Amino acid sequence: MNKILTLFSCFIISALSLAEQKFVTIGTGGQTGVYYVVGQSICRLVNRSKGTENIKCTAPSTGGSIANLNAIRNGEISMGVAQSDWQFHSFKGTSKFKDQGPDKNLKAVFSVHSEPFTILARKKSGIKNIKDLVGKRINIGNPGSGARATFEVLMKEFGWNKKTFKLVSELKSSEQAKALCDNNVDAIIFAVGHPSGTIQEATSNCESNLVSVTGPEVDNLIKKFPYYASATIPGKIYKGNDKDISTFGVGATFVSSATIPEATIYTVVKSVFDNFERFKKLHPAFNNLSAKSMIKNNLSAPLHSGATKYYQEKGWL
Repeated sequence: MNKILTLFSCFIISALSLAEQKFVTIGTGGQTGVYYVVGQSICRLVNRSKGTENIKCTAPSTGGSIANLNAIRNGEISMGVAQSDWQFHSFKGTSKFKDQGPDKNLKAVFSVHSEPFTILARKKSGIKNIKDLVGKRINIGNPGSGARATFEVLMKEFGWNKKTFKLVSELKSSEQAKALCDNNVDAIIFAVGHPSGTIQEATSNCESNLVSVTGPEVDNLIKKFPYYASATIPGKIYKGNDKDISTFGVGATFVSSATIPEATIYTVVKSVFDNFERFKKLHPAFNNLSAKSMIKNNLSAPLHSGATKYYQEKGWL
């Protein structure tokens, strides 16, 4: 009888513990991209944390920035990674979020790595500058990805449409390297932190070169919009690409909603910044991150109160 009572007590304690556990989901991106690493890295630190919130964190692969922002707006996920330009548009209710209107519940948590707009082309295609894409076969990315949406902004600036190109495909990030090396497309497009697994895969498996994204049209975008800036992809990161490449870029940001409890966001932020050196080692794109710049740069939406609480405790605000 005592054994049965002991087992029953253990079952009750376990059930209560599970009931008290809080589940959070972080929207990321394709599995070969840096967004996926960001989400997985944050969850790893949260799940090993000894905090009182008892959070269980998961970070599945998603369609990317716009998909994440829509999912946060609709209460489908707790947090997500998004490009700084699309964070701005979601909060303001502009561009692709015009029909939905402003997401006044959108809250910034912190920024992460910089994301140069990146084009990789087959060497034999002859594509050296973005203007060389005209008449070529390109992959613009899956619907919902920030890179695709940013390229659509560029297309408008250049006066292009899909008919400008010989072929426009919508492959996911994980499919792009193979498509390039199989000669199914001439160029693939990203907004990504470097080094990128997809670009490493492509440059290792076939002769391919990074493409400069420059010209008066790009300069005009940088002048018009505060979330864009000139950027450089350093040389010698990828096989066969020894020279620096000029482009423009955005920043990756980590966002949530005002509907997520303050204590939950506080625990997530504390898990990252109390283990900041460990976090920085989880991907080369995180090497040069600075905690103080991460709470200010590229953030268009107001900080979540849970994040603010932690930053004030640290004396950063």
